[in-house]
Amino acid sequence: MKSFTKQENSWIFYDWANSAYSIIISTAVFPLFYKASASKAGISASDSTAYLGYTIAISTFILAMLGPILGTIADYKGFKKKLFSFFFTLGVSFTALLTFIPNDNWLLLLICYTITAVGFAGANVFYDAFLVDVTSEERMNKVSARGFSLGYIGSTIPFIISIALIVLAQKELVSISTTRASQIAFLITAVWWGIFTIPLFRNVRQNFFIEPEQNPVLNSFKRLGKTFKNIRQYRALFIFLLAYFFYIDGVGTIITMSTAYGTDLGISSTNLLIILFVTQVVAAPFAIIYGKLADKFSGKIMLYVGIIIYMIVCIYAYFLNSTLDFWILAMLVATSQGGIQALSRSYYAKLVPKEKSNEFFGFYNIFGKFASIMGPLIVGLTAQLTGHSNMGVFSLIILFVIGIFFLTRVSEPNNTEVAKTTNY
Repeated sequence: MKSFTKQENSWIFYDWANSAYSIIISTAVFPLFYKASASKAGISASDSTAYLGYTIAISTFILAMLGPILGTIADYKGFKKKLFSFFFTLGVSFTALLTFIPNDNWLLLLICYTITAVGFAGANVFYDAFLVDVTSEERMNKVSARGFSLGYIGSTIPFIISIALIVLAQKELVSISTTRASQIAFLITAVWWGIFTIPLFRNVRQNFFIEPEQNPVLNSFKRLGKTFKNIRQYRALFIFLLAYFFYIDGVGTIITMSTAYGTDLGISSTNLLIILFVTQVVAAPFAIIYGKLADKFSGKIMLYVGIIIYMIVCIYAYFLNSTLDFWILAMLVATSQGGIQALSRSYYAKLVPKEKSNEFFGFYNIFGKFASIMGPLIVGLTAQLTGHSNMGVFSLIILFVIGIFFLTRVSEPNNTEVAKTTNY
């Protein structure tokens, strides 16, 4: 990665570090582990899927409430790294703790998972905000896309180790149970996440900030209030956030609940793990492709492409009835999940005032996280009311339709000053 600076590479490597959590805890091994635990307790498949959705909603609500406040405080010199460190430590510690929770205690598993999710997402608020500190506006698409791409590649390594360990345990080729193998996967995730965050701690600095002042917490609330009062100055930015609120809800829900959905369809855990592994491999080059195409056409056009593909995913999911169908669905998701997230991050970073990046990424977080409450609730409630998980996934299409509508109301950003003063 010689074309990237030391600071850019160190920032990019955090995607390599924390993507192990995304695939092993959020998407693959933990949901399967939890579903098996709930099944042993006599909970139906649709109910356990709903409980997982409600848990995701609770964790995202917690962080959504904290995001803008903590983000505003983090804009003061020296605060961004401290708050990042707190949430990073919270996430890594409780991920490791999952290793020691008995597999017959499904409720405690969900409680611990809630805390890991708060730590993971909280650290990402400040990590995303560091994008303005490590690179120029012209390179944001490239750097952001490379981060997601490297994350997909990096996550496959601990994922392969975890899958191999679980499969060997299932076939009794190693002297541990499948339960223990899954718990070891949780520990591998925590260790991987911790080790590869070191470059960020060593090399990334907060270059844009507000000078410290007395009563920083009180003044942070005042600045937050002033931002709301002057919201007309940032009209394009907040219209984009409305679009993001809806379409990223659908994206996040499909990613976090895909394993539970596949389990409800009767797809074996081994097949699910293999499918998710291939998804990570396919997603890596497509994240880079999205970044290159965004520079050629525009970030907005490529966001349209990603949203339309996800709408096709929702429709196709309704008719899903075989493992082959799930493979096709997963490959469709792989083409766009990294690209749509990377371009959303860089598109937004171009709109925000750099010295207030944490405050505005706090809003980015609150819109994304409140959206993440709605999607799982829609899936959970629809699954319980109809008794069919595919109806829940299909219902997410409305989120993408609304998101693409609001996105049409936002012009491609040229620079921050234009974005702050132009009416759309």
